[in-house]
Formats: sequence, C-alpha cells, structure tokens
Amino acid sequence: MPKEKFSLFRFSLFTLFCTFVPVKAFVFEHSATLPALKDGSFFHSPDLMELYEHTPRHKPYMVVLMDDNGHEEAHLLAVTRYKRSLFPPYLYIHVRVIGQGVYQQEPNEQKFGCMVKALKERLQNKVLYIEFSDLPQKMFGYEALRSEGFFPVRWMSVHNSLHSRTPEERISPKQLTRIKNAQQRGATTKIVETEEEFKDFSKLMRRHNWLKPRKYIPDSTFFRGLMDMGKCKLFITQYHGKTIGCSVCVYSDNDAYLWFSAARRKSYPTLHPNVVTFWETIKEAHRMGCQHIRFLDVGLPFRKNPYRDFILRFGGKEVSTYRWFRISIRWVNSIASWLWRE
Repeated sequence: MPKEKFSLFRFSLFTLFCTFVPVKAFVFEHSATLPALKDGSFFHSPDLMELYEHTPRHKPYMVVLMDDNGHEEAHLLAVTRYKRSLFPPYLYIHVRVIGQGVYQQEPNEQKFGCMVKALKERLQNKVLYIEFSDLPQKMFGYEALRSEGFFPVRWMSVHNSLHSRTPEERISPKQLTRIKNAQQRGATTKIVETEEEFKDFSKLMRRHNWLKPRKYIPDSTFFRGLMDMGKCKLFITQYHGKTIGCSVCVYSDNDAYLWFSAARRKSYPTLHPNVVTFWETIKEAHRMGCQHIRFLDVGLPFRKNPYRDFILRFGGKEVSTYRWFRISIRWVNSIASWLWRE
C-alpha cells in the first residue's frame, strides 16, 4: 500500500473508533472539576494536576475518556509550559506529556488515540509544539500519533533494575572507587529536610540549568509541593557546608524516576558531585523496594553522549525509544517531519 494511502487509512481508523465507539474525550482545566479517576501513574494524577495549577508558568490539562454511562475509561495529563529567556531572547509555550496515561484495563492504542486527538484539537492553535515522551514501549501509540500529524525523533532511555541485583553489584568498580574517595574526603548526601537545605537545593538547581535551552526548571514552589505530597525526595550533596550536587526523584508504580539534577562538577571535579548524588539516589530507591530507577531526559542517541555514558556506569540498561512532536505551524511541522523521516 502506498505511504499516502496508508497514512489516510490510519487516520480513518482512529477517526472511526472515536466516532462510533461509545466513548468521548473531555478536557478539564481545573482539578476541582475532575470526576473520580483511577489511581495509577503519578505523572497523570489529579494531585500533580493540582500542583501544576499553583506553579507559575504552567497550566495543566487532564484528558478524560468516558463511556456513555459516564464511567472513566482512561485519562492523561498534559502540561503547558511558558518558557522565556532574556539571553538568548525567546518566548514560547509548549506542551509535554510524560507517559501513556492511566487506563481502567490494559493500555489501549485506540483509546490513547482518542485522547491525543482531543488534546491536539484543544491546544494546537495555542502552543508552539506538543511533545509526548517516555512512552513505556517504543511502538505504543505509533499509528495514533502519526494519524494526528506527530513525527517521531529517536531518543534514548536508560533504567537500572533494582530487583534482581543490588546497586553495588551493577556499578562499575572505577565509579565505586570515585564515590568512596569523595565520601572519605567529606562529601555527604542527604534527603532535604530543613528550610535552609531546600534553599540551597533551589539555588543550585536554578543556577546549574540557567543557560541550558532544553532544560526547563519549574519554580521552587513546585518542588516544595512534591515534597509535601510524599511522592518525591530531594537529595543534596554537601562538602564542608557547601551544596555541590542535588537531584529530584519521584516514586510511582513501584518505580523511581530521576527527574531533575544539578552538580558543581567544574568547581569540584575531584569530588565528582554528580556521581555521589546519583549513587545515593539509586541506593535510596533500592532501599525503598523500587523495581527500577528510570532516568528521564537522557537525550538523543548520538554516538557520543556524555550524559548517557555517565548513567550507564551505574549498571543501567540502554533502550532506544521515540519522542513525539507536533509543531503547530504546519509548514514547519512538514519540514521537521521530512527531516526526521524514517
């Protein structure tokens, strides 16, 4: 079948499903108006939606799929982020969705497609682009996203298994030696508990990511809210009273997700603050009984990727995935789709 006809067939398939199957997608902008939703991934929870409502430069949208009787079939949380900078100067709004959503039964690509369609129709003229990341399976939602004009970019995913072997059995000997030397010299990692520790964490996180165009760091109220909800732990590494490393780890579905991190690697190169901080974050996830720790935003699958190589030294597994984008400017989206064609 020619590619153009196959694309039309895929579009027709999901359009027919959303039209004739007795389900309908509703998009909610406020957590107070949400119906009762099934518990599942923290990244698609009403609690996280409420937190985003109170976070500056963020606006959440919860897509809920319901049957004719008003019962939930699935839901998915998307977050618009207002990104701006004076140097280099730019201002734009984009949407990010982490994961596939939550389903009453098994994940269903047709239901996922209906939610994608509803989200696109609501936001396509309000944002610069929409991004889907960290889908659990590489091919999940492929046809649904293609039919709605999204294009895939090859991405890397890394996770460490914590259930079969201990972190000490997986880490490279050289990396473990670095950690022991740094700790013997006085580098210590702990969970943020006091207000002073939280201020040091926030200061380092923002300073480290200030000039990184892809990094998007929420306001400190967001991290404070994560701590208060009990779904997250903030880690800081200190050396002689100075904070030299930090990380944010979220716990969901019996897994840990290392979401944000920062370190003063150039100021303290011999102490390897990023190594020490990651190590204690991994050990805490293992102590809590998590099955895996997953590293978000590993990056593009370049042959040389320093961040990916750094993470793999802890004994992780590398997996090729897709990250999906749809740019609201049609001709730009067409060019990008051609550039990243398979």
